[in-house]
Amino acid sequence: MTYIISKQYCRTMRISAGEFKGRKIGAKRLFKMRAGGDDLRPTSAKVREAIFDILRGDLEGAAFLDLYAGSGMVGMEALSRGAGRVVFVEAVRPRAKAIQDMIEKIGQGRKTVVYCGDAEMFLKACDQAGEPFDIIFLDPPYGSGEIEKLLPFIDEYGILDAQGTVLCEHAARMGVPESAGKLKLKKRYKYGDTMLALYRQGS
Repeated sequence: MTYIISKQYCRTMRISAGEFKGRKIGAKRLFKMRAGGDDLRPTSAKVREAIFDILRGDLEGAAFLDLYAGSGMVGMEALSRGAGRVVFVEAVRPRAKAIQDMIEKIGQGRKTVVYCGDAEMFLKACDQAGEPFDIIFLDPPYGSGEIEKLLPFIDEYGILDAQGTVLCEHAARMGVPESAGKLKLKKRYKYGDTMLALYRQGS
């Protein structure tokens, strides 16, 4: 199988704030991309900072779901900044293992779960477990259609707390649904080629 390395993302990333500020996250093997698909596009430092500015006031003690976790950077940042529980969902096994290894290094196994598998299957499993999240972050591959696909499942399976937030990262050139059941698009934030879409339940 052919792999290419994205030079833009080969550098090691660091947690920018909170308890684990300055900790290195990521390794070159995480940034390998299968030619023709499976690319990893870590959320930039600028957009990460924007995410946590948006979530300020909601994060302390929150149950945080990092779907399409990739390098795990956003979930790790949430943990560092005070989230009470973080669940990482990553389908690529080496990346999921790297996230687990980092969790063990910082001694946060009790506050975290790493699920290696498909995002939709995870949501179905959550439906059966009945464990709502306060914040759900979705950052699927740009142009994949996964946001449109998964928002209805999040609504249907009731895995978001009634006062919770769904935050989606997507390409600015792409649209997202105005609603999905009880989930309503409340605001969009643009950062260069990246857009963040915030959903909450209700009118």
